[in-house]
Amino acid sequence: MTVTGERTWPSAAEWTGRIYSEGWRAAEGGTLGVIEPATGEPLAEVGVASPADVARAGARAARAGAAWAAATVSERIDVLSRADRALREHSEAVREWIVQESGGVPAKGDYEIAAGLGQLQHAIGLASLPPGEVLTPQVPGGTSLAWRVPLGVVGVIAPWNAPLLFAMRALAPALVLGNAALLKPDPLTPVSGGVLVARLFQEAGLPDGVLHVLPGGAETGRAVVADRHVAMVSFTGSTEAGREVARVAGEGLKRVSLELGGKNSIVVLSDADVEAAAAAGAVSSFGYQGQACVAAGRHVVHADVVEAYIEALVRQAKALPIGDPRADGVAIGPVISERQAARIERIVDESVAGGARVLAGGTRKGLFYPPTVLDRVDRTMPVFTEEIFGPVAPVIPFHGEDQAVEIANDTAYGLTAAVHSRSVPRATAFAQRLRTGMIHINDVSAKDAANAPFGGMGVSGNASRIGGTASLEQFTQWRWMTAPGSL
Repeated sequence: MTVTGERTWPSAAEWTGRIYSEGWRAAEGGTLGVIEPATGEPLAEVGVASPADVARAGARAARAGAAWAAATVSERIDVLSRADRALREHSEAVREWIVQESGGVPAKGDYEIAAGLGQLQHAIGLASLPPGEVLTPQVPGGTSLAWRVPLGVVGVIAPWNAPLLFAMRALAPALVLGNAALLKPDPLTPVSGGVLVARLFQEAGLPDGVLHVLPGGAETGRAVVADRHVAMVSFTGSTEAGREVARVAGEGLKRVSLELGGKNSIVVLSDADVEAAAAAGAVSSFGYQGQACVAAGRHVVHADVVEAYIEALVRQAKALPIGDPRADGVAIGPVISERQAARIERIVDESVAGGARVLAGGTRKGLFYPPTVLDRVDRTMPVFTEEIFGPVAPVIPFHGEDQAVEIANDTAYGLTAAVHSRSVPRATAFAQRLRTGMIHINDVSAKDAANAPFGGMGVSGNASRIGGTASLEQFTQWRWMTAPGSL
């Protein structure tokens, strides 16, 4: 495979065709070529971890993790602080990789870098929280203590749509709390979600064997989940894949954190600022080509303002330039793969055949799918029922708030939503009726923060949360100790 372009960081000679497992070494699973979605040109070649590679990594992580768990909190914080500095130092190279490998515009790369830094910084603060409690003893004069200890080895399976961010969102708290980790990046973005992460922690001085980066497909992921040394799995991806992760992990009685799909609504009440709501709707549905679990898959708009809303949304959709994300002024890059482009096309075409009307976009060129607005959408159409994961905005009118609640809640998903109204108390009261794990008033549906408990209801997850102090629950377990006297 001939790879285009030369990059000064990370040095391709070190990691090409290899996996990161106590240094860079050859993989038994062969190699995987990485293709740039915008051009179809080869970008890189990484190693593929076989089940045997995963088994060796799990055993080595368990050994190295014991010493890492015994390290002082200050030592672990120092490593994350140095990783923070390394990410800042290499931010231009990281941005270039994210843009070329994932098809996002530079602003998307900047967002991932900033969010990744936020995850590192918040994890550093997390490590400084009190580790436990002094309990009332059952024996007079005795001692009763409860405190959190690391789980051991954590498996992290990260998706392709925000590879650096989602890897760091799990790894930063897991590592600083004393766990070792096996990271499996998605095969579409193994550099942004794997190689770069390994190099950042390598430069930060993370001890050998604490982190293993194991690119590959479903076979590699299944091996990570099933490995006997892995105590917990943090998975971000589709609901379908999440069910399989839960099934395999369940056989080993492992803890599982699942952050899955969403069919999210932007709800525009009758008194909303229509232009502001449409701007938020455009960002929520079209940002990064709609390839986010928190993207808006429904625009539920009051009948009194729906025509004005559609006019504003169509205007914004048509104003977004499409092309190579490295070109100046481009707002919409390619979707990640032919499979994804075909899926978006199928959902839109079937809905149009069923009576939906295309007001903007609707026709793709290769991997470039334009921002698309549909009206005359009913609740039987694929654009209403399925998670699209593309830049498509179906608009559904409503007449009363009870009907709006019914439309927004008519899904097995329950990840996020946004409600727009000039009256914040009114929007807040409405928001309480939506069955979602996250909700935002007069804002986009697509929000994330390192200090927030991120996660959803229904088939958007398994009621787990990651971020903020919720990460303590995910990546540690309680230990209780009593003694007949004082310690």
